Amino acid sequence: MATSTQASSDAVAIELAAQRLLAGDLVAFPTETVYGLGADAQNPDAVARIYAAKGRPSNHPIIVHVAPGADLNYWASSIPTPARQLIDAFWPGPLTLILPRASHAGAAVSGGQDSIGLRCPSHPVAQALLRAFAAGKPGGHAGVAAPSANKFGHVSPTLAEHVAGEFPDEVAQGMIVLDGGPAQVGIESTIVDLSRLGQGVGPVLLRPGHVTPAQIQAVLGVPLGLPDAAAPRASGTLKAHYAPRTPLELVSQAALLAAIGGQGQPAGPVAVVAFGPAPAGAHARVAWRQVPDDPVRYAQALYAMLRELDAGGYARILVQAPPADDAWRAVNDRIGRAAAAFTLDTSGLQAT
Repeated sequence: MATSTQASSDAVAIELAAQRLLAGDLVAFPTETVYGLGADAQNPDAVARIYAAKGRPSNHPIIVHVAPGADLNYWASSIPTPARQLIDAFWPGPLTLILPRASHAGAAVSGGQDSIGLRCPSHPVAQALLRAFAAGKPGGHAGVAAPSANKFGHVSPTLAEHVAGEFPDEVAQGMIVLDGGPAQVGIESTIVDLSRLGQGVGPVLLRPGHVTPAQIQAVLGVPLGLPDAAAPRASGTLKAHYAPRTPLELVSQAALLAAIGGQGQPAGPVAVVAFGPAPAGAHARVAWRQVPDDPVRYAQALYAMLRELDAGGYARILVQAPPADDAWRAVNDRIGRAAAAFTLDTSGLQAT
């Protein structure tokens, strides 16, 4: 029985991981977005282990991952035409659809709601695991409930070793972590709510991601709405989320220059995340990290960078605010929620 921090992602390891899922155990596995902490979506006790391991509120729903070609009617009471259109366009891939939940699909994964989130990941290791798991289920009806494999509210993992750092006790007790290399997308899936079409509510964007609103609207031919008070709860949509332990603040370029130059002196070692190189005269206590000016490459690097800086012993992380246009919507969403976890003032900058 594998008890190592990571397992290879060969056929033997994947089959063992599938058997663990069938036995009600937790398994961590890669997807193209981030690494997930998975359990049998049809086993309420197994799903409860996810909530307990993460420290996740029980009313916060978990996305169910299914293999390509899975019978979605097993999970959803209806698959409306817009859902079929988006599935044809973007699955397998980083898009989650919120649909009306079938009555026999357990409420544990939906936080008690009458809707359910479904996704078909494109990562080959995730697909192999889902297929191996389905082979052991009656009728092949199988779904893996899997939020990101980190403690609730923290930075999501994009490498297998990130998972091991989040769950050392579980790994020491034998939890398998399938290693699929770096996550290629780097941020969580786009979430679109289609559960209320029967009530006259059109498609709603609950969480931005790699699949953009413009791409979705081009397929559906209708604009995406914004969440209202009656929108279903969905993964990763709390105001404070995706946060490092080191205080993080979104700042303008002018505030960055004030923090690192002659206008102010950091009260402790500070990490700066910016689009340009460090200017001449930057304070010695400032660690400068230049990031890509492309939103896709920025998203790929974001969580690994935050984890690295979080381990660097800095007093705070100052992040230059990205552009406010639609191309940066998903990145701004993740950084904004990370910053919302902290209440900061300007006391970290002391006049010289």
